[in-house]
Formats: sequence, structure tokens, C-alpha cells
Amino acid sequence: MNRKYTYPLLMMVVITLIVLGEKYLENQEKKERVEAGEVVKSQALSFFLPKAENNTIVHHKYYTLSYDEPAEQAAWVAYTLTHDQLKRVEVMSRPYFDIDAAVATGAADWRNYKNSGYDRGHLCSAKDRSFSTQAYNETFLTSNISPQLHRFNSGVWNRLENQVRDWAKRYTKVTVVTAGVLADPLAAIGDEEVVVPHAFYKIVLRENASGYTCLAFLIPHSESGKDLKEFVVSVDSLEFVTGIDFFPKLEDSEENRIEKSKLLKDWKF
Repeated sequence: MNRKYTYPLLMMVVITLIVLGEKYLENQEKKERVEAGEVVKSQALSFFLPKAENNTIVHHKYYTLSYDEPAEQAAWVAYTLTHDQLKRVEVMSRPYFDIDAAVATGAADWRNYKNSGYDRGHLCSAKDRSFSTQAYNETFLTSNISPQLHRFNSGVWNRLENQVRDWAKRYTKVTVVTAGVLADPLAAIGDEEVVVPHAFYKIVLRENASGYTCLAFLIPHSESGKDLKEFVVSVDSLEFVTGIDFFPKLEDSEENRIEKSKLLKDWKF
């Protein structure tokens, strides 16, 4: 064959092999990340995880989530927050948001939020994971954010996050389950139509002398100066709104006791 044609053909073959090789490595890395996300990292936390129904569960090192693909965000994020974690605060630079490769169906791209008028609102707060660089960076995965109005994010939602940190310091350890209410959204943003929740919830649970006690909050997605106590609801009512069974592994009697009541007396505001 004429050299004039041989070299271009060889170059095309080499380029094709390089592209295919890169694609193969990319797919392998994706597979490994997904498989890693399927491994439970904390047996203690797994006891308190809600049911995921048909959603993908992803176990990161410092929190676990259930990803709702149609809504392009988590239906719930669960994690444990301790007094010791809050004592070890490191000063870290804020990283860029990154697509969560452990979500098998593909997590939303952060660009959906660009020029949308909504903040990239953390579900597992970055401040709750400021005790190590890895823990902090994990909160900047797109599976851990939801569209939030800035005045909501920096206002009533921030007040609730601060209150939860105060409880973790006071009571040594709390378990948190949180996300937006994905039914009846206010809107959808970006090319992937990320749902804008009409409300956000947060459940805080801890052990006490009688077993467990918890508080559930349901906050409309709008600016508010109301006292946080005004947003307290029963877990049962939150389950009705979200369709999520929150503490299925608790003994039935214990689950019924804490889910039917608003146990305000057990918590210091």
C-alpha cells in the first residue's frame, strides 16, 4: 500500500484505540464508584435509614442518600452528627460542586442551577462536615443539593441547621434525615428539569432514657422569621406528605410512639 495512504490510516486506528481505551477506563471508573456507593459504610447509621422504595441508595463515607431520578435530587439524606465532630473544625477552601459518580442513573449536573435564581442548597450541611477535608468535600456532590431560594437557604433553613448543631453539642450525638418534599414542586430548573421543592423537612433523632426521641420539621419554601417550634410536625404527618417510611427498623411500639408525637419537651431550644 502506498505510504501516502498508510500513515493516515494508521493514525486513524491509533486515535480510535485511544478514544475507545479512554471510554473503557471511564466506564470502569464509573462502575467502581457505583459499586463503592453500594457498600454500607456505617452499620450504626444504616439502622436509622428510611425505606428507599424504588430509588437508588448511595452510601458515602459521611452520609447516605436515596436518589430520586425523576426529581434529579435526593429524596432523603441521612447522617450522624456528633459533639466531637463539631469540635474538630478545620478551615477549608470551598470546592467546586461535582457530579456524584456513585449514582448509577446519573446525578444532576451543577449547571442546571446556573442563572436559575436558586441556591445550590446543601442537604447535609457543609458546616456539619467541617472536621476533615474528605467529609467537607463530600457535601459538594450534586446528589446532596436541592434548589433553594437564597432568603430561605440563608434564613430559616440556616437557623434550623444551627439549632441541630447546638443539639449535637448538647446531647453528644444526633441522627439527621433531611431533604425537600418532591411532590407538587414549585418549578423545575435546567436542562435536566431539577425539581424545586415546595417545602423542606428535617428529622432529628437521639437516644434518651426511654429509648429514642425525635423532632420533625416541615418548612414551606419561602422566607420566614417564625420561631422554629412553629414548624414542628409529627413524623407520621411527614410520612404522609413525603410518602417515605422513615424509621422502619425500630421496634413497632417504639416507632409508633415517637412518630405520632411532637416531643418538644425532650429538646432544649
